[in-house]
Amino acid sequence: MQETTSQQRLAGVLILFGLIAQIIGFTGFLHTAHAVSYLLWLAVALLWRDIPKRSRIQAGILMGLGLLMLLVARVVYDAEVDWPAMLQGNAFVAAMLVGVSFITLVGKQQGRKKAPGKKLTGYGGILRTWLGVHFLGTILNMSTIIMVGDRLARSGPLSMPQFLALNRGLSSAATWSPFFASMGIVIALAPEMQYSYVAMFGLPLALLSGLLTTLELGRRFDLREVYGFSLAPSSLLMPGIMALLVMVFHFWLTPRLSIVGIITFLIPMVALLYNLRDGPRYTFRRIRQHTTTRLPAMRGEISLFLAAGLLTLGLSTLVASIAGNDWTLFASFGAAQGMISFLAIVLSALAGLHPIIGISVLASMVSLQGSEHTLFAFAGLCSWAIGTSVGPLSGINLSLQGRYGVSGYRMMKNNLFYAGVMSLLSLASIAGLSYLVN
Repeated sequence: MQETTSQQRLAGVLILFGLIAQIIGFTGFLHTAHAVSYLLWLAVALLWRDIPKRSRIQAGILMGLGLLMLLVARVVYDAEVDWPAMLQGNAFVAAMLVGVSFITLVGKQQGRKKAPGKKLTGYGGILRTWLGVHFLGTILNMSTIIMVGDRLARSGPLSMPQFLALNRGLSSAATWSPFFASMGIVIALAPEMQYSYVAMFGLPLALLSGLLTTLELGRRFDLREVYGFSLAPSSLLMPGIMALLVMVFHFWLTPRLSIVGIITFLIPMVALLYNLRDGPRYTFRRIRQHTTTRLPAMRGEISLFLAAGLLTLGLSTLVASIAGNDWTLFASFGAAQGMISFLAIVLSALAGLHPIIGISVLASMVSLQGSEHTLFAFAGLCSWAIGTSVGPLSGINLSLQGRYGVSGYRMMKNNLFYAGVMSLLSLASIAGLSYLVN
């Protein structure tokens, strides 16, 4: 068992309490958003010195910028700032990642073991990884990165082609999946969007992403020793069961709860029930070990997500206070406006801003009518898909960085060609959709 200090163990307990508080909040009996954010931030404070230097510097800069922008918005522009709630940004997602970590408790074997099934390398391995992450990710969202990434890591440290296949397989699901976080955002901002038109253009765009990824990585890298994700039943069993359970809860048991919320409580619940077969003492021992060793080890992921959330809040508050509510960016929203908006959001993602910022800010500056809702939604989804693949501070790249140590800026550099080609395809799709709906 890995040795941990008393401070790390306390931080692990606080992280566990943060997850429990989040799950309690889902019941509606208590408002626990403050408690979740405070517990997670306190855990980060206790673990601050243990965070890798690169991640610590990055998180510190994000926190400082976010706080500075909140202060400027309040002092200079007299904006209303809910200071007690300022730490809540991304706490919801961080709690989901903590919940997903409990998937390692499903199974008795500890340590690294080889992935089952026949190992496939080359073009086929990359394509299978993209397919596995993409279609499981349409339902399981970001938790798929951890499930598939950890399985690939059983054969050794992940390589750049594997990182890129994971990144692009999941990010491209944003263009069409009705269960993806991006879809929830754009539906809230453009409620009259027509999903059939979005899927008509979004799904082919996603499939082109898979084809481009396979061909490009095969040209750039030697894939002879790069293993892909096995699509054998043994590899798909656990993600497949989880996807089925998510659908059951989403459509029948907890229809008002988001997919991210369902994943947050469902995976720990499955892990708990799985271990209870061997008795409460055994279950308690495994949960205690997970709490005191694995949860403190998530310090990189949690700190980056929370820091990025504070930056997002600061920037959105400052932009809203400067722009006001009466100014409109476009008189109408057509193909040209959709293309400009797409490019602006992708470029802002390159600068380190999550696409959700650009989409939300843009929505506050346009007045949509009729079919413009559909075009706005699709431009937002495309910018999300490309922006999260290339943006160094996107949730996907923060997860890969925090869990596997790959640099977000290395990911950005290796995704530039992909982002350029996919941007051209996205611009063409936006033009095509505009012609169809108008």
